[in-house]
Amino acid sequence: MITIVSGIPRAGTSMMMQMLKAGGLELLVDNERKADDDNPRGYFEFEKVKQLRRDRTWIDQAEGKVVKVITQLLPDLPADRKYKVILMNRDIDEVLASQSEMLKRRGESGAIAQVEELRGAFEKHSVQMRVWLKQRACFEILEVHYAEAVKNPRAQAEAIVKFLGVPLNVDAMVRSVSRDLYRHVGNKP
Repeated sequence: MITIVSGIPRAGTSMMMQMLKAGGLELLVDNERKADDDNPRGYFEFEKVKQLRRDRTWIDQAEGKVVKVITQLLPDLPADRKYKVILMNRDIDEVLASQSEMLKRRGESGAIAQVEELRGAFEKHSVQMRVWLKQRACFEILEVHYAEAVKNPRAQAEAIVKFLGVPLNVDAMVRSVSRDLYRHVGNKP
């Protein structure tokens, strides 16, 4: 079994990785992408995941661990495995506000225009991925809404423990969630 944390960029996947680590699960990460103003606690990524379409040789390393895979790459996972996917959802306006701030901080031109183009693409992609995941026998899915995880981390942590079927430190998971990092509540880009 491989546990996957997934979602579109800026949907709360790093927070979920923090929760799972705090709960006692082993993460598959390489720490190449360092913490920054956008994710002050880190990204919890494994760089080889980004090459999933060309290189799946690392999959054996993920067995029994948690790895973050953005939804765009889920179709590239080998179908001969079993995956438990924690699918992070977040209000699209919050995602776009977060994306916009990140692009501005990086000095990328046209950030606002890009964000508006992303709205339709993210919404369409999210719907398509939910349908696709439910049609694949190799995936079990638990959807977690970012705002709910921040507002009521205990209920979400308990749901995760039940879904994964492993004992986790729920109190540590709850403590790992920081309301201070929920910075784009109700913001519009």
